[in-house]
Amino acid sequence: MTKSLAAPTPDAGTSWLVCPGCSEMVYRKRFTRAHQVCPECGLHSPLTAPQRIDLLLDADSVEVLDFSLPDSDPLGFTDTKPYTDRLREARARTGLDEAIVCARGRIEGNPVIVAAMDFRFMGGSLGSAVGEAVTRASETALYERTPLLLVTASGGARMQEGVISLMQMAKTSAALGQLDEAGILTVSLITDPTFGGVAASFATLPDVIIAEPGSRLGFAGRRVIEQTIRQQLPESFQTAEFLQRHGVIDMIRPRDELRPALARLLSVASRRPDDAAPSRHAPATALVRDPGRLPEADAWESVRAARRLGRPTTADYIVALLKDFSELRGDRMSADCPALLAGIGRLEGTPVAVIGTQKGHTAEELAASNYGMPNPAGYRKAARVMRLAGKLGLPVISLVDTAGAYPGIEAEENAQASAIAENLRLMASLPVPVISVITGEGGSGGALALAVADRVLMSANAVYSVISAEGCASILWKDPAAAPEAANALRVNARELLRLGVVDGVVTEPDGGADTDHVRAADALRDALVGCLAELAPLDQMNLVTRRHARFRQFGALEQIPVPGEAARTDPDDEKENV
Repeated sequence: MTKSLAAPTPDAGTSWLVCPGCSEMVYRKRFTRAHQVCPECGLHSPLTAPQRIDLLLDADSVEVLDFSLPDSDPLGFTDTKPYTDRLREARARTGLDEAIVCARGRIEGNPVIVAAMDFRFMGGSLGSAVGEAVTRASETALYERTPLLLVTASGGARMQEGVISLMQMAKTSAALGQLDEAGILTVSLITDPTFGGVAASFATLPDVIIAEPGSRLGFAGRRVIEQTIRQQLPESFQTAEFLQRHGVIDMIRPRDELRPALARLLSVASRRPDDAAPSRHAPATALVRDPGRLPEADAWESVRAARRLGRPTTADYIVALLKDFSELRGDRMSADCPALLAGIGRLEGTPVAVIGTQKGHTAEELAASNYGMPNPAGYRKAARVMRLAGKLGLPVISLVDTAGAYPGIEAEENAQASAIAENLRLMASLPVPVISVITGEGGSGGALALAVADRVLMSANAVYSVISAEGCASILWKDPAAAPEAANALRVNARELLRLGVVDGVVTEPDGGADTDHVRAADALRDALVGCLAELAPLDQMNLVTRRHARFRQFGALEQIPVPGEAARTDPDDEKENV
């Protein structure tokens, strides 16, 4: 069983206490300095709502929001004592009016509205007052266009208020929906425990879900589940670590890392450019748009070059190009796919969302990332982050290096084809600039599901094809050894794809390939991305989507489909200037 996180505070007058997690003696002052985290085993003991606010918000920024919530006893409920007496006792014991405290403040200078729950007050149960406080905090965030942070700690709906407490789930969920429509970031911080009606409403609806280590989150409690289904549950069941593996939690952060993690998210989501970042508005010099400028290359050699294990991965590019990056994990349904990385950060000061397939450089890394082949959870994770980008107005950058979507039994059981199709439709109509780059292999629909973009680029030694050369050779030549011939017939390399108009530009690579010099490869990609973003930034949502539709509409059309505003890019003289 998961150990209770009851606060190890047997006697406030003693200098030492016993940690319930590891049974070690802990010096009280050291425990307090660590924000009530055991220095021996890392057990996170509960904090009160006021302590949460003091921990998270800048000290000089806190303004408690007094919503003056009236008492509510809709049923005139009495068990062993009247509900009103229980409320009175909870207030006397905690010094709080209710199981939640709301405040306005800043986290490392970033404005935020916080609603923090307190488990001491009737188990942090969701009653009318708590639901009203969360709703008013959401409405305040909406009015002030400020991100909302919800810190949860609850046993569920408040039974003493009957079905009225159930209605709070709908009310608070609707309030968060309004913030979605308004494009305002919502974040939840899951602390132990978070169950029942809170877990099934405002705790799991926000854009980003962060949890403290070991925190439990679920709809039904462990004992209820075991008694109902008569099944022994795993030791880690419903913990943050268990839920992150199953796609529910974006990130797990120990208490001393919460402020910087939240500050990064709030800063990027604000869409404010980083004034300290260098300004690059010149045309991209590392981007070739004229196929005549590229050397003729053997397609099979390009395939071999694209598959070199030394080539930079998405993770390598993220480290080299992005500042303040926050990885977002999970599809919020069942899993977190290791073959796809996603998150938000800053590219040369500009807030962006990044998604990309991830391979690796060693056999172990390749196996851990499923050889860069996303499963349905990976495509759904990408879709979730792209929707967040659309909500916040962040450009999307997609980096593609995959042999294709994972073809296993579980992938088909979880609707791989549907996940890919949904991404194609989503990307076609995203209301923000989208740039996709084939950095290595671009394999079939698994690659296209991340490459419906305003600008589709590819690295000089990358390849992009409807099928692998070996697969084509096996089917049409009846001989896998005919792969080199098939590669040339499929026109898979950068020069041919630029000539066909499948890609809009080719990113130069260092002599010998991107694997020979990661720094220069990243510099060239940065140059290309910044240049394309500068081209797309002036376009409004209608122009972006209309042009994107027209770009893909023309493939296979009987006549040329004009792309609105794109005539200048196809003028030969302009092409020479852009190369």
